[in-house]
Amino acid sequence: MNIGPALAALIPSVGVGVIFWIAIRALVNADRTERAALARMDREDAARANETHNSSEI
Repeated sequence: MNIGPALAALIPSVGVGVIFWIAIRALVNADRTERAALARMDREDAARANETHNSSEI
């Protein structure tokens, strides 16, 4: 029994699957990083606004 043709038929599908997995993983990581950066910026803006509000009351 020769499994060479079966492997040759599966290799392109596996290769495309791996490329797809890498691309989706990169997209998810980029989204996670962007959400973290936006949350950090929002916290910094809120802290700055709080400082401005507190200093104007004095």
